[in-house]
Amino acid sequence: MLFSRVLLKRHSVLPGFDLALGFTLLYLCFIVLIPLSAAFLKTFTMSWPAFWAAVTSPRVVASYRLTFGASLAAAVVNAFFGLVVAWVLVRYEFPFKRLVDALVDLPFALPTAVAGIALTALYASNGWIGQYLALAGIKVSYTPLGVFVALTFIGLPFVVRTLQPVLEDMQKELEEAAATLGATRWQTFTRLIFPILTPALLTGFALAFARALGEYGSVIFIAGNMPMVSEITPLLIITKLEQYDYAGATAIAVVLLVSAFVVLLGINLLQAWTRKRQGR
Repeated sequence: MLFSRVLLKRHSVLPGFDLALGFTLLYLCFIVLIPLSAAFLKTFTMSWPAFWAAVTSPRVVASYRLTFGASLAAAVVNAFFGLVVAWVLVRYEFPFKRLVDALVDLPFALPTAVAGIALTALYASNGWIGQYLALAGIKVSYTPLGVFVALTFIGLPFVVRTLQPVLEDMQKELEEAAATLGATRWQTFTRLIFPILTPALLTGFALAFARALGEYGSVIFIAGNMPMVSEITPLLIITKLEQYDYAGATAIAVVLLVSAFVVLLGINLLQAWTRKRQGR
């Protein structure tokens, strides 16, 4: 028995912990850490007053307000409707279900520029949908509302694909037992189903929010890119790069990077706390 264990350990197909950890850290350094550290190193060439002036100018603050506000609103909407879409795809059978399931991934597959052009064609004042909204006095394209629509479009798959595996693994017997004990559908959902889905829902929300913070291609066509009105922060970074203001561009990029990291870290900590409360 001892010989077989030693033989299995010595000739295992999987690498050992030390080797696997070494490859993991090396890969992360080349793919993630080194490129991101370049932005910080470029920013460190600026003095603190210059950095503060670059990231707090009125135009930059206006872009923060639009980018963070629209990203948060889009992530909240996607969290709600993503839960509904995932629930329907997992729990119900209906015609063309596979087609609908494939359409969820369409924002992943489409180039962002194509998505932006398509949204502009739909929501422009003479577009298929925009012409009817214009009659009601609602303008989508070239306004902050257009930014929100674009960010909602690209963020939905993150929530749906995060929730689907959890819903598929959820045992329906638990719901049947709750119904047998006299629980209503609302009580079953709020006290049984939703607590199980909460970590995955938070993950999908965080991914959609972080993705929206850095979205560029699908937004610039529908936003109008007017300073102080519909100019997003990623576009402002591109503008500064075109003006050869590399330090100013990296300073703004660092703000977005740190903000996205803080959100993801906070969501991970909240997930750990939720699992601990659930005893998982």
